[in-house]
Amino acid sequence: MQSRVHKSIDELDPLQWNALGADRNPFLRHEFFAALEHTQCVGAGTGWEPCYFTLADETGLAAAAPAFVKTHSYGEFVFDFAWAQAYARVGRRYYPKLSVAVPFTPATGPRLLVRGDLECAATANRLLRDMESYAASHGISSIHALFLDEPARAACERNGWLMRRDCQFHWTNHGYPSFDAYLETFTAHKRKKARRERRRVAEAGIHFETRLGSELDERVLDQSYAFHRDTFLRHGHEPYLTRAFFSEAARTLGEALMVKLAVCAGKPVAAAIFFWCREALFGRYWGAAADYHSLHFEACYHQGIEFCIERGVGRFEPGTQGEH
Repeated sequence: MQSRVHKSIDELDPLQWNALGADRNPFLRHEFFAALEHTQCVGAGTGWEPCYFTLADETGLAAAAPAFVKTHSYGEFVFDFAWAQAYARVGRRYYPKLSVAVPFTPATGPRLLVRGDLECAATANRLLRDMESYAASHGISSIHALFLDEPARAACERNGWLMRRDCQFHWTNHGYPSFDAYLETFTAHKRKKARRERRRVAEAGIHFETRLGSELDERVLDQSYAFHRDTFLRHGHEPYLTRAFFSEAARTLGEALMVKLAVCAGKPVAAAIFFWCREALFGRYWGAAADYHSLHFEACYHQGIEFCIERGVGRFEPGTQGEH
């Protein structure tokens, strides 16, 4: 098979890329990476230089891995600044490094995409060896594969890569027929507390609208992005994703992009932005016009769980957070 490194997702055929299994995860779809590139979220000057590793045979694309040459550690949700400082103390450069990852997205998923008719382990090994060769010949200090599914983790460990383990909270749908049925699995105290939280939001006159794909017109995207941007600005920096990204994502990813819009007296007051597929719902961004009691948890957790129950989605990853 022929090995190549591509500096843009546009060099690769969308159908062949998605046929590697990327179409089962919204963050791995060709359209997602294209939206990042087309709207300058990654690329020149961002510290995220696209570097897609591929293998091809006589029938077309056989395997691929999304990777990025990084000149900083922001937007990864894995904090390795201490490693960079350790490199500096001994007079070595930590950057550039290579991250096998989805930019700005702490969501578990495949990172080594292999066509279904090929032997997965051997092909994954080949991709990893290609990355190691590329790093050695391009002055790259290290390679980091982030938020791996089990096959990718096993491949990295099999090839002698060091494992870094962390904790993230996921919700699993055990076939609940309704949200109330899910609450019946709680203790009485916790069930009462959850219902009180939801009631407070309703008593404030707030209801939720679900917008998918083509329902995400520019007005809704403007409102959602303004809320989301305000959350970032409160923490002292601009959002990682541009407003233009969401317009392209809504157009090309369709229903994989979903917004839960909180409405009060006919006016949007908050929004939670999700991506989803049949296997999982991923919570990503949130913002509100004002501080409403229990609204954050309702928008980002209860609404997500209820969506999974209604749609039969198996797993909910609300993002990086502590215990709750």
